[in-house]
Amino acid sequence: MSKYSNVAHYQDFNELLSILSKSGNTRDTGKIVMAYRFAEESHGDQRRVSGIPYILHPTSVACIVAELGMDTDSICGALLHDVVEDTKVPLEEIRKKFGVDVAKLIDGVTKISKIPYSTREEQQAENIRKMLIAMADDIRVIIIKLADRLHNMRTMDCMPEQKRRDKSVENMQVYAPIAHRLGIKTVKEELEDRSLQYLDPIGYKEIEDALLFNEEERETFIESIKRQILDKTRDTIPNVFISGRVKSINSIYRKTIMRGQSIGDIFDVFAVRVIVDNVSDCYNVLGVVHDIFKPIPNRFKDYISMPKQNMYQSLHTTVLDKKAVPFEVQIRTWEMHYTAEYGIAAHWKYKLGMKPDDKGADRVSRNIEKVKRMILDQLQAEDATDIARNIRNDLGENDVYVFTPKGDVISLPKGSTPIDLAYMIHTQVGHRMVGAKINGKIVPIDHKLKTGEICEIITQKEEHPNRAWIDICKTASAKSKIRQWFKHEKRDENIVEGKQAVDREFRRQGMNLTDDEMAEFFKSVAMKKQYNTLDDFYAAVGYGGIQLWKIMPRLKEEYQKRYVANVETITVPQAPVKRKRALSGVIIEGNDDVLVKFSNCCNPLPGDDIIGYITRGYGVSIHKRDCTNVPKDLNDSEEPERWVSARWEHEAGETFRSTLQIVANDRTGLLADVTIQLSNMHIFIHTLNSRELKNGKAVVTVTIDVAGKDHLRGVISRMSEIKGIEEIKRL
Repeated sequence: MSKYSNVAHYQDFNELLSILSKSGNTRDTGKIVMAYRFAEESHGDQRRVSGIPYILHPTSVACIVAELGMDTDSICGALLHDVVEDTKVPLEEIRKKFGVDVAKLIDGVTKISKIPYSTREEQQAENIRKMLIAMADDIRVIIIKLADRLHNMRTMDCMPEQKRRDKSVENMQVYAPIAHRLGIKTVKEELEDRSLQYLDPIGYKEIEDALLFNEEERETFIESIKRQILDKTRDTIPNVFISGRVKSINSIYRKTIMRGQSIGDIFDVFAVRVIVDNVSDCYNVLGVVHDIFKPIPNRFKDYISMPKQNMYQSLHTTVLDKKAVPFEVQIRTWEMHYTAEYGIAAHWKYKLGMKPDDKGADRVSRNIEKVKRMILDQLQAEDATDIARNIRNDLGENDVYVFTPKGDVISLPKGSTPIDLAYMIHTQVGHRMVGAKINGKIVPIDHKLKTGEICEIITQKEEHPNRAWIDICKTASAKSKIRQWFKHEKRDENIVEGKQAVDREFRRQGMNLTDDEMAEFFKSVAMKKQYNTLDDFYAAVGYGGIQLWKIMPRLKEEYQKRYVANVETITVPQAPVKRKRALSGVIIEGNDDVLVKFSNCCNPLPGDDIIGYITRGYGVSIHKRDCTNVPKDLNDSEEPERWVSARWEHEAGETFRSTLQIVANDRTGLLADVTIQLSNMHIFIHTLNSRELKNGKAVVTVTIDVAGKDHLRGVISRMSEIKGIEEIKRL
């Protein structure tokens, strides 16, 4: 039986009430009932894409939020989270009926998909920015958002394949890292596993089958381990609870298929978890485990004395049983266990039963503030697209743990340098840093920190950061603090450097303006970017707040509109000439010379039915007409005038990338035959990789250049002639 069923998972209000009654926490059931009835009435006859009544979605989201242990307002926010966006009910009515807090939660969760952006990446970045701003104000916003996304993934089978893949990629890049940093392991692992199921269904099924094949043997083994530990602890350690756990499918996937290992090579595919009453009992159990089983060297981790950034605490040790079978043992208290499973959400469980003067309440508040500071660091980036990159860099799973000379332990993202550590300790330490020592020896400032190293920051009296540090350090917080220092302390220098950079880039692009023309040209552009004067704009370029390579396409387009299209021309009779072929291979109705790009969401090829979308500053984005991002009825879109007719030119001279997935019988020479066949057709290969499956099959993924849809169809036809190939699919 699969850990995550593909059956659509909807829960009704009776199930929500059952969860609330079993939780033991005090909540305002009357307010929750009122919220449900209001949501049910507001959504009326609305239905989901699957045909299910719409009200079942917010009710199911509320069940997830309740299972995480959240408070009354969070559950009400989950029940009402789509009312303002998908019905005619205004936010003010929610505020009057359910209070300011519920209204703020709903406003924070409300999607902004109707707001148009220049690119898909920018839209995702702005979604993340709004989400982080709302999180910094109230962490409960992201918990509701994560529950909403999780339930959408549980019911994603009815959506088009491309949309499933897009949402899955977004989960892996944004939502799962955020859930990890907030410590909500249950949500993180399910989001990753369900996303993997759509991104690589073959790999997912292979691991799932392997786990099911060993299920009975694994359960017998775990029961044996549990019995041995309980026999040794029964008389000395009270209230020992032991359970077995299986590593998530995505975690196994990353270690097997992505690293080329087999499941047998992974020590912690399955493990036992020992839960006790207090910290001293954790270490007592560790002694018992090491007495019964042989510990594997360098496989012990003490996350109790050195907690992870997401507040995770536990003892981890990998040991061998009498038959030399390796397995992991995790030892923790009940409070640590709730935090490990539910992360920041677990603190609402504690908070609901606490008085303001409880010691635990103070710890809860400190942990929540710690997460808020992390979120605010992400928001320091001035460019929205940098935020998405910061999320991926700073919220990943791999952290390093570094000691200061005083013995403090600081957790940093993998790849961090002494610069990151200095700014993590204190902003002034970073500004005054001149060098660093690792274990007593001076190292370069771009040294990549490793777990267990003792790092000493060498400082001077005066503040003097280096601009080059921005490209060396890893964390968004350090980059932001360096930029802020140059922004405030070196304005004149920033203006000079920024002006030189702009002049240099303009000359390279063939854009020639006098100083007066430059001031007039940048007036509207600078205002849009919230810089009041041209010097403010130059200063922002100088200290790194604006990255020229990102804005040059729209500046060049604006320049052409103002100074190229308006040049006075003299009409001279000429002989008819043949119309110049469009370089992109696409003709846009009503526009002979316009920047064209092909959208990554659907990768259109010549022969596909296409349509254009006029972006802000990036020309026209070309989509397949049946792309999930193209409205079926253009009149229903927010700005229908931005959709324009487009068609392929008869003689398109450009090549296009296309990725094929080939399933074949595994045999020696398969890759060679694929390569030779493509070479014979004069096809350029960008990437080519393969992996073998357990059933004697192999999957080959190849990215190639083709001239269009018809060309691709011919390539697939020729490739199908190769011995043993069963299926070729365009991704």
